[in-house]
Amino acid sequence: MHQDRQRSRLRLVVGIAAIVAPALHTASDALEWQQGGFSTVQLWLNYAAFLPMPWLLLGIHAVHREPRLGIPGLVGALLYGAAFVYFSHSTLVALEGRVLNYELLWQQLGGAYTFWGGVMIAGGLSFAWAAWRAAWLPRATVALLAAGLALNMALALLPAPDIAQTLGSTLRNVGLMAMGAALLRR
Repeated sequence: MHQDRQRSRLRLVVGIAAIVAPALHTASDALEWQQGGFSTVQLWLNYAAFLPMPWLLLGIHAVHREPRLGIPGLVGALLYGAAFVYFSHSTLVALEGRVLNYELLWQQLGGAYTFWGGVMIAGGLSFAWAAWRAAWLPRATVALLAAGLALNMALALLPAPDIAQTLGSTLRNVGLMAMGAALLRR
């Protein structure tokens, strides 16, 4: 009984975080797009959104009982989370350096930013694959997460404006928010 109550609390916390953090991130992206670049308020909003992100997929993995997501799900959650630790750091770099936009931040951080973007995509896709196979979460939520990650990868490889990355981020975020809502409904 005590364990069920703890799992219910964890599900509640993870479900709320999986809705709030991606919603804040999407709001931050919208503000950046509307302003044509970074602002102090937008970057602090982005940082607030990124703080719980390292734990989201790990939390979803922890709430998940049967069928298990297995090693691919756990490794994916850890990689995705590690990438967001770096992205939180990159937001602080932008704040401290008064970086004006995403393109300048990417130029300043160079290969490290690209590397961690690849880690995020690999981790997120590994988690999505495990979640799809387990069929515990609504498949549409998993598909949105995977589609957002695939779009992020495609936009990184194509000659598209860097602000276009927000399209992939929005799809990812909608998938995460839908996962959070699914956790709260259970």
